[in-house]
Amino acid sequence: MAHPVVHWEIGGHNLEVLEDFYAKAFGWAIREGGSGYRLADPADGGLGGGLMRAGKQMPPYVTVYVQVDDLQAELKAISDLGGTPLVPPTQIDERMSFALFRDPEGNIMGLLRTDEDIRPV
Repeated sequence: MAHPVVHWEIGGHNLEVLEDFYAKAFGWAIREGGSGYRLADPADGGLGGGLMRAGKQMPPYVTVYVQVDDLQAELKAISDLGGTPLVPPTQIDERMSFALFRDPEGNIMGLLRTDEDIRPV
């Protein structure tokens, strides 16, 4: 697959409740991932992801992220196909950046560009 799904994110207003719920429901190992963010480590060949504290004006959400080489070029192609860019390319850290878009049916999806291969094995 040329553009694999490489990350997922679940957002809500009470991060501590989300962390406790998913750790107990599925036995996920969850660790600190920065201010207002937790990382759920991949397990048994699964895909790791994140839990995020959503802003007051944001509803709870679930988003998956697709790995791409060029965020700006991908957002242009998505726009040409009827999608709507929502968040422009944004740096996460020195090796990773992301963008968000809405597909023609209203689903919000993420794009992730990274300097290392994070595809599941």
